[in-house]
Amino acid sequence: MSFYNRADVYEFKNQQENMSPNKTLSQWLEYLESLHPSEIDMGLNRVQKVASKMDLLKPAPLIIMVAGTNGKGSTVTMCSSILQQVPMKVGSYMSPHLHFYNERVKINGTPVSDEDLIESFIAIDEQRGDILLTYFEVGTLSSLYLFKKHNVDAAVLEVGLGGRLDAVNIVDPDISVVTSIGLDHQDWLGHDLAGIAFEKAGIYRSSLPAICGERLPQATLVDHAASISAPLYVKGQEFDFKEHSDSWDWNGLASDGQPITYTKLPLPSLPIENAATALQALQFVCPQISIRHICEGLVLAQLAGRMQIISKPLNAILDVGHNPQAAQMLANRLASRPVKGKRYALLAMLNDKDPKGVVAALAPLVQSWHLAGISGFRGQSVASLHDKVRQQLGEHQQHVDIEQALAALLSIMQDEDELIVLGSFITVAKAQNWIKEHSNG
Repeated sequence: MSFYNRADVYEFKNQQENMSPNKTLSQWLEYLESLHPSEIDMGLNRVQKVASKMDLLKPAPLIIMVAGTNGKGSTVTMCSSILQQVPMKVGSYMSPHLHFYNERVKINGTPVSDEDLIESFIAIDEQRGDILLTYFEVGTLSSLYLFKKHNVDAAVLEVGLGGRLDAVNIVDPDISVVTSIGLDHQDWLGHDLAGIAFEKAGIYRSSLPAICGERLPQATLVDHAASISAPLYVKGQEFDFKEHSDSWDWNGLASDGQPITYTKLPLPSLPIENAATALQALQFVCPQISIRHICEGLVLAQLAGRMQIISKPLNAILDVGHNPQAAQMLANRLASRPVKGKRYALLAMLNDKDPKGVVAALAPLVQSWHLAGISGFRGQSVASLHDKVRQQLGEHQQHVDIEQALAALLSIMQDEDELIVLGSFITVAKAQNWIKEHSNG
């Protein structure tokens, strides 16, 4: 794929030449967000050169890299939380954010400061020379810079898109994890699961442990791991879990390859599927982890917007799920917690996602749908969303935006009813803001 066209390059250079160390974080981010070249070079050569120059390819003694269609954020969060109990100083990198960019880069669960981010952006700009960088590439380099600055013991990195050609893949991980494989980001990764699996397997490293949270991984992933002599550990084969009403059990392999089992683990607020994958990864890279560390880390691991339960001003579950696979995972969890009243769903999605698949997964559990529009870049009007899913819907209403939908739902929902809010990070963020404003403190 070719790089920027001439107009893009000219505009990019002009903007970068106008960068100033006196910019606020908002001004830096506004500039970075303005960079939407029509053609993007998906290669790692540019960002790798800058990272090498800044000595960022190994920003921590221990590095865990996590890719996948769904479950990346949960896996990163649980790995980080458990490592903190050892105790270790842990840096985590995830995207996108819900409210503030700082949420993407955390040290021991706390977002970094505006000053830290600005310092990193300035350092990157000074070192890049005439190399052009995208928004995500700058963000990735920023996280690596800050992990090195804060001398973290471990860095847990979420791959943003795909794997093989994602900017995060420039680092040298000690272990690589693929959580799941499904159809998403088809414009970049294609419509073929085999091809997507190959892209995600690109984060595996020769002779290092390769973890797969997919029970029946595509042959392309398995074959790639074999081709680079990366020992592959697959959920349902080398490790697995069993859920009970008030606890769960895990079995897998210890760092020496011997079988190990943990019983009566506390139920986490995040998906157990991802907790099981995280535990296997941690066994190989941090053998000093004990069951106490695991239990404490699981209980403390929280991630806003993932099966987030709200009780005021209405009973709601917020979930950033935005593809059919995530919707099916959500449906599985909802099926285990029936409601006495009526279940509503508020759905608002970006224009490049698959609303039909999302609705199909949740339709058996939802009695009334409320559709809403999202404005802005990649947004989708409620009319467009309705055209795509109207044949799948029974009872439903349309709303111009998320705030209007929530106001309408507040007026009709009863105490025993439940609302599911999903479809996008934007959807959940706007819902969180509205809920905070209407929760009467």
